[in-house]
Amino acid sequence: MDKVDVVVIGAGVVGLAIAQKFSLHHKQVLIIDKNEQVGQETSSRNSEVIHGGIYYPQDSLKAQLCVRGKSLLYEHCQQYNVPFKKVGKCIVAITQQEQSQLNDILIKAKNNGVLDLETLSGGQLKTLEPNLHAHSGLLSPSTGIINSHEYMQSLLWQAEENDGFFVGNSEFIHAEKKQSGFSLTIKNNQDNTHSQIHCDILINAAGLNAQQCAQNIEGVHLESIPTLYYCRGHYFTYQGRSPFQHLIYPVPEKNTTGLGIHSTLDLAGQIKFGPDVQYINEVDYQFPANDHGKLKAQFVQAIRRYWPQINPEKLQAGYTGIRPKLQSSQQAFKDFAIYDESQHGVAGLVNLFGIESPGLTSSLAIAERVYLNVCH
Repeated sequence: MDKVDVVVIGAGVVGLAIAQKFSLHHKQVLIIDKNEQVGQETSSRNSEVIHGGIYYPQDSLKAQLCVRGKSLLYEHCQQYNVPFKKVGKCIVAITQQEQSQLNDILIKAKNNGVLDLETLSGGQLKTLEPNLHAHSGLLSPSTGIINSHEYMQSLLWQAEENDGFFVGNSEFIHAEKKQSGFSLTIKNNQDNTHSQIHCDILINAAGLNAQQCAQNIEGVHLESIPTLYYCRGHYFTYQGRSPFQHLIYPVPEKNTTGLGIHSTLDLAGQIKFGPDVQYINEVDYQFPANDHGKLKAQFVQAIRRYWPQINPEKLQAGYTGIRPKLQSSQQAFKDFAIYDESQHGVAGLVNLFGIESPGLTSSLAIAERVYLNVCH
């Protein structure tokens, strides 16, 4: 049986960040993923936004790790030449009635240690973004955008420089707890063969599959595994030049499961809109063919509130992403769940559940937290 120090299940952005962190201190770190390449699911199907840490409840992991992660991420991008841009974000109250929500966001941001927000009147917004229709706003200058694929490659490169390695098409099947470490069964998805490997430390960062993986690790208290809800978000792209220079976020929807249909940019200046919130029963990345016209109409209606000049003919279906949420459509905020032995009863194991937005921004801070959980 082959032996390594650490196995990380899941080669998304969080799994790669964790692997990079452990590779600085352990001789051999193995990253496995059921897909062929790194970051083929949630990590490559998002807005690629570096978030400010504004919206989350005070003292939540999402607030703490987003603020810390943002700082670490900008440092990382500069050090390893990962493309990024601090474009800034305008959070806008479209009507006077939404002003109170804007005030609440400002207070929440300050409580989270986000002290760089600037209040904007309607006139100041019009100067900043002439095509934007809104009553007032907040400017978050530290919000940015990133090339998530190059970021993930930089993390993998660093892990490999420290003798870590990635093996794709490798599906985690089972883990048996030994007196020292774990014995893992891994399936090769190309030829359906199985292999065994031993590790001292096991990290479950499998994203949409984290709950299933946790159920297949002997000794894990089943009551420590939270219910998973698949939440699909659709993105529409827009042909032609962007009407905005900043990211545009209307005040969040009341249900707290999403931030509304906002406008984001990529590093090439291409504008896209989304995501919306659609709870689904299984992983399915397809745009709903039957309801495409209805879905587009909903997007147009939402966008037109802050950009009345939108030309619906230029709005085209882009892509979808699925968030591994821990709350149903009827439930309030649920935090990241980063569970160690004290929660699930197994030494040397960390399970990560519900790592959705702001997971990309928080990734390096999550890696710090996981490392401390195991190596305290």
